[in-house]
Amino acid sequence: MAIITLTTDFGEKDHFVGSIKGAIYSEFPDAKIVDVSHSISPFNISEAAYIILNAYSSFPKGTIHIIGIDSELSPENKHIAIKLDDHYFICANNGIMSMICGEIAPEKIVEINIHDKIETSFPVLDVFVKVACHIARGGTLEIIGKVINNIKPIKNLNPFVNDDKNQIIGSIIYIDNYGNVVTNIKQKFFEDVQKTRSFEISARNHKFNKIYSKYSDIVNFEIEESKRNDEGKGLVVFNSSGYLEIAVYKSNSTTVGSASTLMGLKTMDTVTINFHPVTSPSKREVSLRQ
Repeated sequence: MAIITLTTDFGEKDHFVGSIKGAIYSEFPDAKIVDVSHSISPFNISEAAYIILNAYSSFPKGTIHIIGIDSELSPENKHIAIKLDDHYFICANNGIMSMICGEIAPEKIVEINIHDKIETSFPVLDVFVKVACHIARGGTLEIIGKVINNIKPIKNLNPFVNDDKNQIIGSIIYIDNYGNVVTNIKQKFFEDVQKTRSFEISARNHKFNKIYSKYSDIVNFEIEESKRNDEGKGLVVFNSSGYLEIAVYKSNSTTVGSASTLMGLKTMDTVTINFHPVTSPSKREVSLRQ
């Protein structure tokens, strides 16, 4: 039984998602369809890339992932199918796969070329579904496209490090359901640049000099619960996906607020990390120690 996942910015109100599922079952009745998300912000490539990157590997090998974001065919927005990590991805060549391909090299990429046989204004329904069902039946990528070697990158995908290695400039790539803001700075990247130095994280006019292991680390559990005032406090963590995240403890946009609402942070805003030089002890300090 083939698993086909759907990730789109179509929402739940319109007929689009239902039509896609119906077309898949019409072409391949034995398919198992799983919704990853239909709540991607419209045309938000980096948001979709982040969600796909962190969701796909939970599925079995051989899963086929249809990604319907900014998928209208044009001379500058071709359609592609990729085999990567024993998974298949069908999407527009608009940068949406560059986050995954930056971590794992694709086994094969083809530019889909079956459009001359299909007249459509809804390519996810009419093209992506046919490609997905072709793969589910055991078909090869070469039948539906020509092999290519490169895909479009996402702008500002990677954070910048200055020549002195004392500053990282990153950007916000995703805002989650809690209003927490996720940057493009991964933990290993941060630690490789940091080299144990102290630091200050700046986002707009908010500054942080500590990164917690988990959200509840901000709570002092030695204080009586009724006397704590932790909800709504800002903090920084490396989230479960290994990305630097600015959060608010137990955030809720209707009560205590969120990192996005309270700090005025939005997608593509800059986040800067400045590392402080390691200071050597003075001669007097050394002599006192001796």
